[in-house]
Amino acid sequence: MAENEMLFHMVHGGPKPVAPFSHAVECGGWVFLTGQMPDRPAAPGVLPDGIAAQTHNVMANLKTVLAGIGLGLQHVTMVRIYLTHFDSDYAPMNVVYRDYFPEGRRPARTCVGTTGLAYGARIEIDMVAHRPA
Repeated sequence: MAENEMLFHMVHGGPKPVAPFSHAVECGGWVFLTGQMPDRPAAPGVLPDGIAAQTHNVMANLKTVLAGIGLGLQHVTMVRIYLTHFDSDYAPMNVVYRDYFPEGRRPARTCVGTTGLAYGARIEIDMVAHRPA
């Protein structure tokens, strides 16, 4: 792949897009993962109850996309989290989230409260990763 060539990835068996987008776009070693929802590829639009279960599902979907392009969570450099129930969900989301990255090796992160997400989800997470040379 040429240094500035862009690759548009759709991962076989990955989450069903809720809008017209790629699962990830890669350019110059950087990989930008589209925000994932807390449904599962086998049951699009069906969400589990509670922020803990929704956080686990979002992370599973992100891991599926990463694995589908030959990467893993260890390649993630930046995470953005969107919560529709920020005050009540921030702390329990963090309990789940922290187990996905080892202490001392956690990516940079932003967490934003928002008024709505697709499917009425409580959480959406997107990521930036870097492919090793």
